[in-house]
Amino acid sequence: MADANETANERRQRLKFKKFAFHGIDIDKILALTDDELAQLYKARARRNFNRGMQKTTTTLMKKLRKSKKEAPFGEKPTAVKTHLRSIVIVPEMIGGVIGVHNGKTYIQVEIKPDMIGHKLSEFSLSYKQVTHGRPGIGATSSSKFVPLK
Repeated sequence: MADANETANERRQRLKFKKFAFHGIDIDKILALTDDELAQLYKARARRNFNRGMQKTTTTLMKKLRKSKKEAPFGEKPTAVKTHLRSIVIVPEMIGGVIGVHNGKTYIQVEIKPDMIGHKLSEFSLSYKQVTHGRPGIGATSSSKFVPLK
């Protein structure tokens, strides 16, 4: 009954350092997988992307990302690699890197984390501003006649 005597703070500390697993496989083992084995873990759209082969632009981005991670001092974030390639599927090799993803106007810094594996870069760099609806103005609809002006 050691668990019953455990305080809430100790429980929180234990949960904080939980290792990430992608589809039940630890990150260390995922990094050792071949491309074909890794593709089988992805969902259908990402798997199709892998089966069609890597383009030259994707490989050059990966080379730049490897170089920036290698040149970064230990314990610090690597320099950001800028790209317009929003449709690239995030692979385990990218973890820890920083990518500047273009959203049509600026480059948004995205730090790649293990949770992002299998997603596309575009999901983390929105290309539109979310619509925030304010109060209706005069003449907006017929119901706006009853909105007080003050």
